[in-house]
Amino acid sequence: MVSLNDAVSELPGVGPKRAQALKSLEIENVNDLLTYFPFRYEDLQAKDPAELTDQAKVTLKGTVAAAPVISRFGRRKTRLNFRLLLDEHTIIPVTFFNQPWLKDKLEVGNELAVYGRFDAKRQSLAGMKIIASADGGMGSIYPANKEVRQGTIQKLVESAYEAYEPVIVDLIPEPLREQYRLLHRRDMIHDMHFPTGDAAAQAARRTAKFEEFYLFETRLQIVKQQDHTLHGQAFKYDLTKLKAFIAALPYELTTAQKRVVNEICFDLKRPVHMNRLLQGDVGSGKTVVAAIAMYAAITAGAQAALMAPTEILAEQHANNLAKLFADFPVNVALLTGATKPAARKTLLPQIANGTVNLIVGTHALIQPEVTYHHLGLAVVDEQHRFGVNQRQALREKGQQPDVLAMTATPIPRTLAITAYGEMDVSVINELPAGRQPIKTSWIRSNQVDATLRQVKAELSSGSQAYVVTPLIEESEAVDMKNAEAIYARFKEEFEPTYKVGLLHGRMKNDEKNAVMDAFKANEFQVLVATTVIEVGVDVPNATVMLIYDADHFGLAQLHQLRGRVGRGKKASACILIADPKNELAVERMTTMTSTNDGFVLSQKDLELRGPGDILGKKQSGVPDFKVGDPVADLNILSAAQQAAKETVASPNWADKDANLALAAFLSTTAHQNTTMD
Repeated sequence: MVSLNDAVSELPGVGPKRAQALKSLEIENVNDLLTYFPFRYEDLQAKDPAELTDQAKVTLKGTVAAAPVISRFGRRKTRLNFRLLLDEHTIIPVTFFNQPWLKDKLEVGNELAVYGRFDAKRQSLAGMKIIASADGGMGSIYPANKEVRQGTIQKLVESAYEAYEPVIVDLIPEPLREQYRLLHRRDMIHDMHFPTGDAAAQAARRTAKFEEFYLFETRLQIVKQQDHTLHGQAFKYDLTKLKAFIAALPYELTTAQKRVVNEICFDLKRPVHMNRLLQGDVGSGKTVVAAIAMYAAITAGAQAALMAPTEILAEQHANNLAKLFADFPVNVALLTGATKPAARKTLLPQIANGTVNLIVGTHALIQPEVTYHHLGLAVVDEQHRFGVNQRQALREKGQQPDVLAMTATPIPRTLAITAYGEMDVSVINELPAGRQPIKTSWIRSNQVDATLRQVKAELSSGSQAYVVTPLIEESEAVDMKNAEAIYARFKEEFEPTYKVGLLHGRMKNDEKNAVMDAFKANEFQVLVATTVIEVGVDVPNATVMLIYDADHFGLAQLHQLRGRVGRGKKASACILIADPKNELAVERMTTMTSTNDGFVLSQKDLELRGPGDILGKKQSGVPDFKVGDPVADLNILSAAQQAAKETVASPNWADKDANLALAAFLSTTAHQNTTMD
């Protein structure tokens, strides 16, 4: 019995050497081959000679008017010439280079079709291939390499489809196939490789995209379901104490914060493992939500840990949490690489015996010598900045502690559906009351002098300002402003009336902390910095930000930087300084000035730059799909995710006759990655 899982070496003409070559294209079995789809098509429909344009790729249909002649030139190069009679009056010279074997197919009087590039000046055709059928159609063009050529792939696909077509069954359940108006899998595969026209090719590609996304999302939903079946900790937290803590907060929670707190607390109560992503825009109040969740775990007798990517952010979290819990039985401790040996020696036993019940730190929290008494909730801030192994190490510090991942970078729907599809997602989509919107404007570099007068006006009212540059020092490689030069200029422009500070990534941690503490205390009125201030820096008195060479940043990063102002009660401004050299950079600037919505910006950033450019190829989180584009095909991806949720949520879905093929397929492709890190 043949199966789509048969090795490709089962096909005629595929020996060990060719099988190895096909493996370089990730083709190992028949299913791999049948889903190795063309990336474009050639129009092989024969054209009327009157319609020909210079250098166009065309198909000409006619009869061989004269016997072919082969000539040699250069080293081992050949030229095959013959004449093609198109109609009674039109003869076109045709030349094939380095294909002498075609001579046997060219008998005088035979009708055939030739595909090639037309030269209007010479009224000739540079042949590319002879089409077996003169009826035309569409020719499939596949990704190929030096080891496996186009013609080989085409022949193997034809052979495989002919032999295996009877065992191609639908993977998408019939109700879903009808709901989304999809082709049967057998028809989809046929029309992807051998379409009769544009309409057939488009319908097949739409079905192929949906199927690819659907299979991926179904795997994610299975992972999610399995994660929920893990034996987790059911926290019987003290609701009275939790309400008292919330009532003692210096502000009322927003509706969105209340909704998210309820979602998290519902998970904490269940005896299943929580794996939840908390995302929200800059300044939406994620930290206080995390604090409520951590206090809930603590009232149930467990410990909570918060891991941050930088020492500055970890220290800030520790200080803020210490203030929030000043009147509550929570013992907050900070553990980072900068913790002194003596303090560390005292702290580790306190973590191990449970005296410290809220531990804040960097990756120092996951070092082997750190032992927890009863870690119940692990919070990972800016989780995309940690590698998968680091996040896993924190989870393994307790008995499957519940995990709450936070990100201040709004995640576009594309990434939420793919990279984080196995997680439950909570979204804070509302800013706290009283927050003033940040007015964003874009100026050219020749307008900076006028802008500096605006900055001085802000400083004269008691406010502070950030000045951001992409570089630390001057570089010969790129023509961009650098922090050291800007720092010197601003000192000359603003001092002695206003003091100017400098902050960048090459400073030692003690130096960075000293500068930030001084800025918070208003000892510096202007802080010139690199993107080291992008995350976690909170100075409510800062109301204006200048960003030099803003066109060299992505939208998501600009939005993060902009979020450092507008954190107090005063109206704030972000001024982008840029002289963009292309339309893409211009579009980024105009987009930034048109919206403060981080979710809109993050999706736009993904569309403009691609996931690899935003997060780096290894951290992008978006897997490589064969035919679907998760950014351009977001609507299909969203529909496929919903369909996958419905499939896996149905009782005993894998035992139903309609889903047997899908379940079997997923079990044989379990090796495929569902997420990337």
